[in-house]
Amino acid sequence: MDSYHKPDEKTLQGLKDVANKLRIHSIKATCASNSGHPSSCCSAAELMSVLFFHTMRYKAGDPRNACNDRFVMSKGHACPILYAAWVEAGYVKEADLLNLRKIDCDLEGHPTPKLAFVDVATGSLGQGLGAACGMAYTGKHFDKSSYRVYCLLGDGECSEGAVWEAMAFASHYGLDNLVAILDVNRLGQSEAAPLKHDTSAFQERCKAFGWNTYVVDGHDVEELCKALWHAERFKGKPTAIVAKTFKGKGLKGIEDHDGWHGKPIPKDRVDALLADLQAQIQAPHKLLQPELPNEDAAPVDSKPIQLLCAPEYKIGDKISTRKAYGVALKKMGDASQRIVALDGDTKNSTFSEIFKKAHPDRYIECFIAEQNMVSVAIGCATRDRSVPFASTFAAFLSRAYDQIRMAAISQSNVNLVGSHCGVSIGEDGPSQMALEDLAMFRAVPTCTVFYPSDGVSTERAVELAANTKGICFIRTSRPDTATIYESGEKFEVGKAKVVRQSDKDQVTVIGAGVTLHEALSAHEQLAKEGVNIRVIDPFTIKPLDAATIVASARATGGRVITVEDHYKEGGLGEAVLAAVGEEPGIVVHRLAVDRVPQSGKPQELLDMFGISAKCIVTAVRQTFAN
Repeated sequence: MDSYHKPDEKTLQGLKDVANKLRIHSIKATCASNSGHPSSCCSAAELMSVLFFHTMRYKAGDPRNACNDRFVMSKGHACPILYAAWVEAGYVKEADLLNLRKIDCDLEGHPTPKLAFVDVATGSLGQGLGAACGMAYTGKHFDKSSYRVYCLLGDGECSEGAVWEAMAFASHYGLDNLVAILDVNRLGQSEAAPLKHDTSAFQERCKAFGWNTYVVDGHDVEELCKALWHAERFKGKPTAIVAKTFKGKGLKGIEDHDGWHGKPIPKDRVDALLADLQAQIQAPHKLLQPELPNEDAAPVDSKPIQLLCAPEYKIGDKISTRKAYGVALKKMGDASQRIVALDGDTKNSTFSEIFKKAHPDRYIECFIAEQNMVSVAIGCATRDRSVPFASTFAAFLSRAYDQIRMAAISQSNVNLVGSHCGVSIGEDGPSQMALEDLAMFRAVPTCTVFYPSDGVSTERAVELAANTKGICFIRTSRPDTATIYESGEKFEVGKAKVVRQSDKDQVTVIGAGVTLHEALSAHEQLAKEGVNIRVIDPFTIKPLDAATIVASARATGGRVITVEDHYKEGGLGEAVLAAVGEEPGIVVHRLAVDRVPQSGKPQELLDMFGISAKCIVTAVRQTFAN
């Protein structure tokens, strides 16, 4: 086994010099923008210097190269020092730092993947390590490549439970290609962080979560070189480096003082502080070059992924859309090695277990940690290394909403699948019923919302999601419902299906999932009374097919009824209202769950909350009475 050799004095001095250059860049940038977090940058200067110019292997001119080591700046507010590192690496122009936070500059106040050297947006603290876990898992198990993943966290964000979900995940899977560096600079935004400089407490916590752990002086470049060297060679566990640092390090009168978070250096003090830092740089023109990576990550096959065979359901066959999802995902896995599945210990309910049985090497069990599951999926999707589908009960995705929101800022192509939506799940009761999920996902700018209603449309939703940019959410239901589409039916994002129509239709009824089947039952009942209704399956709630809805509404005298297994706020009804809002003479009557529900049999609950076929029939009759 090779043994550690201390870097020569020139190298060590070069790393110290780079650290001070990074401080100078960070101060100048934040002074130019008159905002930012220079004191948070200064505590991490040696950490960044050693990582970027001694430890990490990457192509400085090609930051998104598949073979490069990955770096995640979880403490995203310290991004000026990340931008500074890429100036020193030769990728970012030094002059661009002076445009930090300006509207026409991609060097934003917190990092986003508008920049080629950023894989995931950070700044909502506590989320970087989960994404890093996804990258490390992908590197180790899917790419089978030697690239490593480094994540820099602040000590304050370690109060977030998501950090410890990620810690548990990484140790469970023995991600020895992952290093978390904790920048323990003692001070938070408004006061000291809870553990202050108690590095032994951080060390014991990391060890308790199954991590190989080193405590170092975060301003001693030689100690950092040594710890990172050992981390690279430690097998079987991820490594945490607990670095004791000082906020505002190197800035007289600011170092380790409270009250400097998020404040640029005052103009009357900046010149003297910059001169102090400049004076410590012994070889200002010495350039340190990163080592190049091993060329062992295969290029991505970016061809569209298509089902190898059409859905095998026949008209009238009964299957729940949650089970149809599992069947579809397995078939997509057959079609491409890039399809991977994640679940939060609900695989026998979401039916992702069907995928797991067929492709166990591409299934990630995330256990009951939905925030981390979403972060891991985001990490898996970076650099297009995989096409992840993460599933759980739709209700439980609500606890990961911040991760989902950040996925949009990360420009992530992640697919989320929520089963057990609405009161139609029955006896399990309201804690398990997703009734807010459509509102939640409709509000996310990059999100496409699929709501399939049978086995055929579910398979096509999964196929489309795999090939659709941005976040995709697929809402699946628990009850078995009849297949209503032929296996060859073509589906498109933003295109609704008119599943029942005639020249004599008097009302347009729009339902999705379980309520589409209730609408079809209502159609049969009303037809016996000589009343014809038009029934629409929107297929995607976002984007919604406004043209089809408006045309149908006009054909039925402007009378529209929406029926949804969701709360009134933010769901199908409000989506339809938005679509017809500027059209004169169209009136939308909404049937939706209007209060917190309870346990009961599915049909009893559909009746109780006014969204069953019987209630649709009544609503149609009232439309004429009014």
